[in-house]
Amino acid sequence: MSEEEDIGYGKPPREHRFKKGQSGNPKGRPRGTKNLKTDLTEELSERISVREGQVQRKISKQRAVVKSLLNNAIKGDGRAQATLFSIMARLIGQEDERNDAATITEDEASILAHFEERLLRRAQSKGQRTAADTPLDRDAGHTHSEEVGTEKVTEGPDVDPD
Repeated sequence: MSEEEDIGYGKPPREHRFKKGQSGNPKGRPRGTKNLKTDLTEELSERISVREGQVQRKISKQRAVVKSLLNNAIKGDGRAQATLFSIMARLIGQEDERNDAATITEDEASILAHFEERLLRRAQSKGQRTAADTPLDRDAGHTHSEEVGTEKVTEGPDVDPD
């Protein structure tokens, strides 16, 4: 064996390594094969011709399935009604979850209000600043103070008053 060839964990001998361009799983999933979700999405989005009364329209297959389910539920088909209510409950539950995530607590609202005030004060102070006063000069040694509730908060570099 030569000194150049390392053999060990993760380094098999050259004759047992994969050749360039050769797959380790030649009978694996072929490239371009779609999964079930993709196939279903494509099928449901295809358009078909449907006659409603005297009018012929093109609608998606998904829309046709929903119309059929709703028509059967209206006619009194118990299984179609149960399926429709199940779908509606899931969709309404998803909307409720989105609405719950969008609501904020009183603490969060007060924090946001305070942050908005700070932004407005900064915007106003930037408008009053002179051209010679750059952000680098301002942050170099100056501190910025503001009242938060009853406490005074100071922003700036930490410097010992020794």
